[in-house]
Amino acid sequence: MKVSWFHLMPYRHLPDDFEDKYRSVWVDVPSHLFDAEKAHHLYNEYLDELEFADQVGFDGVCVNEHHNNAYGIMPSPNLMAAMMTRRTTNAAIIVLGNSLALYNPPIRVAEEFAMLDVASGGRLVAGMPVGTSMDTNFAYGQNPTTLREKYYEAHDLIIKAWTEPEPFAFNGKHTQARYVNIWPRPLQKPHPPVWIPGGGSVETWEWTSRMDYVYCYLSFSGYKRAIRVMDGFWKEMENLGTDDNPYRAGFLQLVVVSETDEQAEIEYGPHIDYFYKKNLHVFEGFADAPGYRTVRTLRSGVTTQVGSAASQKRKDLTWKDYVEDGYVIAGSPKTVVENLTKAVEGLRVGHLMVLLQIGSMPKDLTMKNTELFATQVLPHIRDMWSEYDDRWWPKPLETRAEVGVSGDS
Repeated sequence: MKVSWFHLMPYRHLPDDFEDKYRSVWVDVPSHLFDAEKAHHLYNEYLDELEFADQVGFDGVCVNEHHNNAYGIMPSPNLMAAMMTRRTTNAAIIVLGNSLALYNPPIRVAEEFAMLDVASGGRLVAGMPVGTSMDTNFAYGQNPTTLREKYYEAHDLIIKAWTEPEPFAFNGKHTQARYVNIWPRPLQKPHPPVWIPGGGSVETWEWTSRMDYVYCYLSFSGYKRAIRVMDGFWKEMENLGTDDNPYRAGFLQLVVVSETDEQAEIEYGPHIDYFYKKNLHVFEGFADAPGYRTVRTLRSGVTTQVGSAASQKRKDLTWKDYVEDGYVIAGSPKTVVENLTKAVEGLRVGHLMVLLQIGSMPKDLTMKNTELFATQVLPHIRDMWSEYDDRWWPKPLETRAEVGVSGDS
């Protein structure tokens, strides 16, 4: 199994009364709450944490894209990934990802991903999400009824730009380009692995199967609820005649490790609370613009994970609820190994992404969590699914450029 360290880069300096005083952490969160000096330190702490994950042996490091929010102050994951191409050595650089319909023209995504793939020596995973309703419909003003149409057209253009050896013209409904001829071109052939983050859309399941991509279920409702969703995914794969290779799927899980179960609650409890009650505090009107979700997905019963209803449900959650309901896997290394193994088996995922910096968690505690996971949890789960071939993992150059400073002054 591949285990990757995922960073949301949350703004962890929101006021104590944020969820009571302000209506949303996304879209219209007041700008006066943002302190650029504090954010300067956050960005550098967060990059230190990602680089440390590479040093202690995680298979990949993950970044993503969001806008107008304090949930994750990373509007450009490509900038973070670019810095990591120079400051990490072995880990795959997983950008989950670029919201394709927001780029005009989407050729920009093809170019920047190609740059990252070349600069990293072939370590890139190219994530291509549709994007949340908050980011796409409200922060960037996209029409929800045409969002997916634009997304699929942008995807087709990017893949062709990566794989077509000669210049070509592209005449789509949303993008027209007389000369598509990207330089540089991806190092990995025919192109970097493509992963599709999603929230349970039936159409996305079908499409990832047809394209032979990895489907990544990004859920903060925990693995117990997610097992039911992923049961639906695997049933759909069976209906489509697609094999059940676990590496077709990925999942994101919150995990905290300490010396004992009791110590985990003391150390991490306030930061889990901050994440669920502040970082996921989203106004209902921003969570799901009319037309954003398809009719089939609505009929399937998959509900949105953010908005007033979801926030109200989480308002009274206690540490016991977080742990027992699977929102977070927490405790001693032994407890974490046992519950994480159950989660991975139930989900049947070969790509596990773990959130080890959560909410307001400071750097020293994040480093502790990361090191304990790497040394006392990771060795016990790494061999899971070893009987399967992971065809969706980067294939870097065996000999890559050495990073350093050279030359005469």
